[in-house]
Amino acid sequence: MHPVSELTQPVSPQDHLWGPPTAQITLVQYGGYQCPNCGSAYPLLLNLLENLGDRLCFVFRHFPRSEVYPHAQHAAEAAEAAASQGKFWPMHDQLYTRQHALGNGYLVEYAANLGLDVRQFLREVTGDRFVSRIQADIASGRASGVIDTPTFFINGQRYHGAPTQSALLAALSITQIP
Repeated sequence: MHPVSELTQPVSPQDHLWGPPTAQITLVQYGGYQCPNCGSAYPLLLNLLENLGDRLCFVFRHFPRSEVYPHAQHAAEAAEAAASQGKFWPMHDQLYTRQHALGNGYLVEYAANLGLDVRQFLREVTGDRFVSRIQADIASGRASGVIDTPTFFINGQRYHGAPTQSALLAALSITQIP
């Protein structure tokens, strides 16, 4: 059996997109908020987004590895609860810049800091409103051969290189950042 090397679930409006969906390059990440390797890749991804601008569409899909990272699932649910109030990316940033503090009390604090309706946030997270959404991301990742995080796909093809600035730039076929 050959490992899957293509993204089986196409990017859709249900995904969290940063950048235009019509960009020449689409970079999909399966990640988890408590994963240290995802945390290390986060500043690199911000740099790529800043420097490539409209040429890059970044897509984040949840792949919390709860068996290894006990706060990963609730952090993903917090990101989705923030998304329901139009603040997915600000919460995404909070979670990655504060990976060391992802307990439930911290998640509520981040929601308040972002100006979210905290009661709605709590209802959605404690009511498991987004569990099926996160499970759908996990299932699509597994169907595409994802077993660890971060896993990247560039224009639908799995990226097997190192998660470093120079390696990703080379894979993105960008010889230099303007």
